[in-house]
Amino acid sequence: MFGRDEKVSALRLTASQYIIVGIFLILAWGLWRLQVMQSDYYSLAAERNHTRNVPVLAPRGKILDREGRVIVDNYPSFSALLLRDSSRDLNGDADLIAQGLHLNSDEVRLRIKRFASMPQYQPIFLKEDITPDELQFIEAHRNELPELDTIMAHRRLYPRNGFMAHLIGYVGEVTEDMLNQPQFELYNPGDVVGISGVERQYNTLLMGKNGSRQALVDSHGREVGRLGETEAIPGKQLKLTIDLDLQIAAEEALAGKNGAVVAMDPHTGEILAMVSGPTFDPNDFAVRVSRDEWNKLVNDPDKPLLNKAIQAQLAPGSTFKIIMSVAGWQEHVAQDLHVNCTGGAEFYGRRFGCWVKGGHGAVTLEKAIYQSCDVFFYTLANKLGIDRIAKYATDFGLGQKTGIDLPNEVNGVMPSEEWKIRNFKQKWFAGETISVGIGQGAVAITPVQLLRAISAISMGGRMVVPHVINPTEMPPGYVETGHYTEVKSVALDPNGWNFITDAMSRVLLPEGTAPSAHVPGIDIAGKTGSAQIVSLTTRAKFKNSDALAQNGWFVGFTPRRNPDIVVCVLFQGGEHGRLAARLATQVIKAYVDKQKRTPQKMVEQPKKGTVEMGGLWSAPDDNGNKDGLQAARFAIDLPKKRMVLATAAPGMN
Repeated sequence: MFGRDEKVSALRLTASQYIIVGIFLILAWGLWRLQVMQSDYYSLAAERNHTRNVPVLAPRGKILDREGRVIVDNYPSFSALLLRDSSRDLNGDADLIAQGLHLNSDEVRLRIKRFASMPQYQPIFLKEDITPDELQFIEAHRNELPELDTIMAHRRLYPRNGFMAHLIGYVGEVTEDMLNQPQFELYNPGDVVGISGVERQYNTLLMGKNGSRQALVDSHGREVGRLGETEAIPGKQLKLTIDLDLQIAAEEALAGKNGAVVAMDPHTGEILAMVSGPTFDPNDFAVRVSRDEWNKLVNDPDKPLLNKAIQAQLAPGSTFKIIMSVAGWQEHVAQDLHVNCTGGAEFYGRRFGCWVKGGHGAVTLEKAIYQSCDVFFYTLANKLGIDRIAKYATDFGLGQKTGIDLPNEVNGVMPSEEWKIRNFKQKWFAGETISVGIGQGAVAITPVQLLRAISAISMGGRMVVPHVINPTEMPPGYVETGHYTEVKSVALDPNGWNFITDAMSRVLLPEGTAPSAHVPGIDIAGKTGSAQIVSLTTRAKFKNSDALAQNGWFVGFTPRRNPDIVVCVLFQGGEHGRLAARLATQVIKAYVDKQKRTPQKMVEQPKKGTVEMGGLWSAPDDNGNKDGLQAARFAIDLPKKRMVLATAAPGMN
C-alpha cells in the first residue's frame, strides 16, 4: 500500500472551492459595508475626534396673567458642564473639580456614574447657576481640566415669598422615576422640566427646543474654534386666566394662615385667583434644592408643598347644606318642612346636637340656611336618605375631579350605600346619614369642588369646568383644551333657585351667621361652614388643643344670581365660618372695586334676538315697612343691530 498515489475526491474538492469563494464573498461584503453603506457613520465618528457638540439651551416661555402682565420670567446664568468625550480620567479629576465648584466629590462621581449609559458626546450638567468665582475657576483651569466647560442658560425667576407658588409650580431636573413616565420618555437625564403646577401641566408648550454649537477641539479636548451653531427655539409664552390684582387680594387675605382661597368666573370657569397656605419659594427649586431644605418641606406638618385648593380632602361642614337644600327642594321635601330646634334632636337612639346650644326655635328652610340650623338638616337628611343625597351631590361634581388643568387633583369622597359596600364590604346604616346632612361623616371634598358646585347653583344649574388658561389663546392643535368650555346642566327648579339664593343673601346680614363679613353696597350671597376634624369629646380630652380646632369654610358670590365672581375659602383651624367669610369678602370687594375703575366699554349686541339682562333694586317688602334688595332676570328683544353703553352700579349684574 506504500507509495500509492492518494486522490482527492471531486466532491471534496468542489466543497473546498465553494468555501474559499464564500469566505472571499463575506470579506468583500464586509469591505463594501464599511466603505459604502456605513461611510457616513464612520466619517461622523472620525469627525467627532476633532469636533464637539455643545448644547444651546432654549429659554422657557414666560407666564403672564390675563392682562398680559409678567408673572414668571427668566434670568441669564452660567452652568458648569462636564465633557465626557475627552481622554481625561473623569473620576481621577473629581476631587479637584468638586473643590473648585464647591461640590462634594462623591456627588461628582455619582453624577458621572449616572450618565455612564448615555452617549459620550452628551455632556453632564454638573452645576447650575454657578457663582463668579466658580466661573473664574473653570477659566483658570482650562489646561488642567479641559473636560470642564460652561454654558449660558436661562433660569426661572419666580415671584418672591411664595406668591402663586402652588398654581405656577416649579421646574427641576428630570428624575429617573419621571423618565419612566410616558410624558417624559423623550427627555434625557439632566433636562430641566416642569415638576408641578402650570409648569408641569404645560411643560411641552413652555419648554421650547434646544439648539447646539459645533466646536473644534484639539487632541487634548480643548476648544480651539467653532464650526457652526443651530439656534435654540424659545418656549412659547403662556397667558393665564389669573387676575394679578385679585391674586394679590387673595394672597393678603390668607397670609399667615393654613388653607386655600379660590376665585372663579362662573360664566366661563376661568380661575381668577388661587392661593394655598402655607406656601414655599419656587426660586429655591429653580436650580437644585438641597436635601435638607427638601426634607424640611416634606416633613412640615402644615404641608406647604400641598396645593390645598385641589388636594385638601376635608369635610365641608355646613356649606354642604346648600346641596342638601337643593336636593330637598327638588325632591319636594324641604318646602313644607318645619322643625322645632331645641338645641339637638335624637335619631336612631343617639342625640345629635345643634351648634346653637339653646336651639333656633321654629325653623323653615329659609331660616335653616341663613342661620345654619343643624337640626333642620339632620331631619331633612333622614327624610331624603343617603342615596338621594349622594345623587345630587354627585350631579354637582362632589367626590370627583373637576377637570381643572393642574396636575395631581384628587377625587374627594361622597359616600353612598354602594360606596360603603365597595370600599368596606359593609352595609350603610341609617344613622350615618344624619351626620352627612351637615357635611360631616365620610364626606370629604376639595375647595375647588365646592366652588364649582355652589357656582352651578348660583347660575341656576349651569356647571362649568374650572381652568387656568384661556383655550382661545393656545397655539392651534397644540394642547387639547376643548373640554374647558364644556357646560353641564343640572336640573334646578327656578323657584327653588330664587328661594335658596335669597336665603343665602341673608347670611351676611345681622340675622345670618356672618354679619361681620358684610360689605356695604355689595350684594353678596354665601354660606358659612365649620367642620370638626375630631369629635368634641376627643378634643376636650386634649384640652381643646389648637391643633384640633375646627376648619372654617365659606363660599360666596356677587350678585346673588348669575354672579360675576364666586369665591371659596378654606381656613384650617379657623373654627368659625364667619372668619372664612371675612377673607372671601376681601377678595370680592377687590373685584368689585376694580370693576368700578374699569373704563366703560361699548358692547355690540347681536343683530337680532333676545338678550338676557339682570337687575337689582331696592323696594318695600311685602308689608311695606322697609326697603329690601330685590333681583330678577328679564329679557329684551333687539329689533336691529345697535351699539349700547354697558354700565353697572356696584354689585349689579
